[in-house]
Amino acid sequence: MRKSLRTRLRAARRRLSPHQQRLACAALSRRLHRDPNFRRARHIAFYLANDGEIDLLPLIRRQPTNKTFYLPLLSEPQRPWEATRLLFQAWNPSDKPLTKNRYGIFEPTYEPRKLRAASMLDMVLLPLVGFDRQGNRLGMGKGYYDRTFARRAGHWRQPKLLGVAHACQEVPNLPHATWDVPLDGVITDKEIIWCLPRSASAKNRELDLLR
Repeated sequence: MRKSLRTRLRAARRRLSPHQQRLACAALSRRLHRDPNFRRARHIAFYLANDGEIDLLPLIRRQPTNKTFYLPLLSEPQRPWEATRLLFQAWNPSDKPLTKNRYGIFEPTYEPRKLRAASMLDMVLLPLVGFDRQGNRLGMGKGYYDRTFARRAGHWRQPKLLGVAHACQEVPNLPHATWDVPLDGVITDKEIIWCLPRSASAKNRELDLLR
């Protein structure tokens, strides 16, 4: 089911025209600029758009100098003992040219002095293929973000995990596994959705049944 859903949702975002993509980027940027969580954040990870994802670079280029932005890079080539996780490296558009990783996605050239621990980021803007309003995220199936942030529940107070998507990528209920790390919220070209923790959502459903 997840595989067929992934195929359908990837096709939906790829069908968006360049004009629709630019409009989505502009609308999302305005919404994010007004969000107090984003305004307070100083260390923010983002991604480089691929396969129909919303492009965040125009937003990043307009940010004040009191924010530092980070791109993910695969851990395996740099730190084999941290395999299948993500590292986060400070980056801005004037840095060295990017290189493609083994999935064909651009990432920074590894510079250890520019790295920041995942637990020390304030916010992570995550790409996704599909989402629901309970904070469940469907990614590309490799599990890098889930493994990187697996210790966040009960151990880390931050970062806030904010999925980024087109509104057409929403589904009513997304199947999830126990190892899936839930999102704090999702921002689309239409709205920001802040999600209840799964435990709180379950408690609310129990109360609804008792009413």
